[in-house]
Amino acid sequence: MADRSLRGMRLGAQSLQSEEGVVYSPRSRYTYQCTVCGKDTEMVFSAEAEAPETWECRHCGHEARLLVDDVPVEVDHSDVKTPRSHWDMLLERRTRAELEELLEERLQYLRARRGTAEHKHSA
Repeated sequence: MADRSLRGMRLGAQSLQSEEGVVYSPRSRYTYQCTVCGKDTEMVFSAEAEAPETWECRHCGHEARLLVDDVPVEVDHSDVKTPRSHWDMLLERRTRAELEELLEERLQYLRARRGTAEHKHSA
């Protein structure tokens, strides 16, 4: 029985797999410079991958730009859509006059409800 038992390993022990025959894919190293703190962040990507123009700075969390020949690339933000607020979306569906009319109707309804609720409590 003792010769068939498995020997236990503690948690965190080394893997039983070997690195024999493993071929690592080629890598490329890119440097990003933060626009706020000026510190560099180095990233390693697959050689086949296209490096993004911006990356989050490891030091302060702001936008860092890719350095090409020690010069930060110019990032074109013209295609970035500005976020629309709830008010903007509401104005796409209704005119301001319609909104004021709806508001007045709702206020009248609430005032009437409050008026009837006061009569029930006073009785």
